[in-house]
Amino acid sequence: MSTIPLRPRPSLSLPLPRPLPGFAPSLATTVARAPRADRWICLGSAEYRRANAAMFLAGFASFSLIYCVQPLLHTFTESFGVSPAQSALALSLTTGLLAVAIVLASAASQALGRRGLMFASMGLASLLNLAAALAPGWGTLLAARALEGLVLGGVPAVAMTWLAEEIDPKDLGRTMGLYIAGTAFGAMAGRVGIGMLTEFLSWRIALGALGTACLFSALSFFALLPRSRNFERRPGFDLHFHLAAWGGHLRNDALLRLYATGFLLSGIFVAPFNYTTFRLAQAPFGFGPTAVSLLFLVFGFGMIASPVAGGLMDRLGRRPVLLGGFLISLAGLGLTLLGSLAAIVAGVALMTIGFFVGHSAASGAVGRLATTARGHATSLYLFFYYMGASVVGFGGGFAWQAGGWGAVVALGVALATTGAVLSATTRVAR
Repeated sequence: MSTIPLRPRPSLSLPLPRPLPGFAPSLATTVARAPRADRWICLGSAEYRRANAAMFLAGFASFSLIYCVQPLLHTFTESFGVSPAQSALALSLTTGLLAVAIVLASAASQALGRRGLMFASMGLASLLNLAAALAPGWGTLLAARALEGLVLGGVPAVAMTWLAEEIDPKDLGRTMGLYIAGTAFGAMAGRVGIGMLTEFLSWRIALGALGTACLFSALSFFALLPRSRNFERRPGFDLHFHLAAWGGHLRNDALLRLYATGFLLSGIFVAPFNYTTFRLAQAPFGFGPTAVSLLFLVFGFGMIASPVAGGLMDRLGRRPVLLGGFLISLAGLGLTLLGSLAAIVAGVALMTIGFFVGHSAASGAVGRLATTARGHATSLYLFFYYMGASVVGFGGGFAWQAGGWGAVVALGVALATTGAVLSATTRVAR
């Protein structure tokens, strides 16, 4: 067994590095450091390497499971005879119940324990993905996907909190970055891999293969992740405290505006992606699942845009960056109306950049505006963020059915315009 280097534990709070938005939301902007603990997991130790590998697996499994059905929506309409709006429920139910689960898990993790909660979330979600692959009917598949979102909340709710509690502050950025990389890789690989397997085998085999891979990831995660050394279990659940904390944030006008901004950003991002898959699968393009899934590689532009946005915020402040994110998304939406494949890909890339830029600014502002119970403030932001993906992602299907791509763009323009007005009039901490 390796020796854990001992270092004094500071009593001050440690600001967490800015996460890659949309993939790896953190429960808290700062985590209180209790002076009682005096041991960290440090760079160079075997425990540090195990923690890195485990958290990468956690990010990969959770986010690949959440978004794996997005390239399958058109396939579901053919397999089950459902409408585009109904097919979107396979993703919207997952993200909607995930929003609720994150709030509940963030409040309960202190009593349940972080390591076990994350493992249970990953393992149960993997099994439910296998159940979705075997679903005999549409209702059964939706039930499996809904439950998947409900059990998955334990990973995004507490992963970064575990890291901040256990990793030496000097080495925390590296480990946090690897977890974020896992979420980004999972979000892309889940979509692209599912599309390829569907075209050459079937969507059932694709979902089953991913569920199996994520189940092995969950088992490996549990075996690799070191036991908590600095976590103090607090039995019980103080409902009054949590309700008071959430209620106080919901009475804060500036935070409410940021919550609405998160709802709009995720809606603008998810709905066009949902129905671009339908557009590319139909004439004049007629693309198969593999070609359609390759569209999600534009996430790479967003991963580049996020750190660039961070630098701009340091120089210009958050408000102009947040406003710029919505304006970039508006430009991308307009570009997709041109109709050529190049214009569609370029427009979707711009929407992706706009989302990452705007979400980076909005999510980071929440912790700065919340002067107390920052974890509760952040969990509420994540609730509205995932509810936006759920509600607008589903509602965009009715726009598609009523007016095709033009109606989807009109919905996106309305949301982006509202977001731009909110951005220009919201007090956002620098």
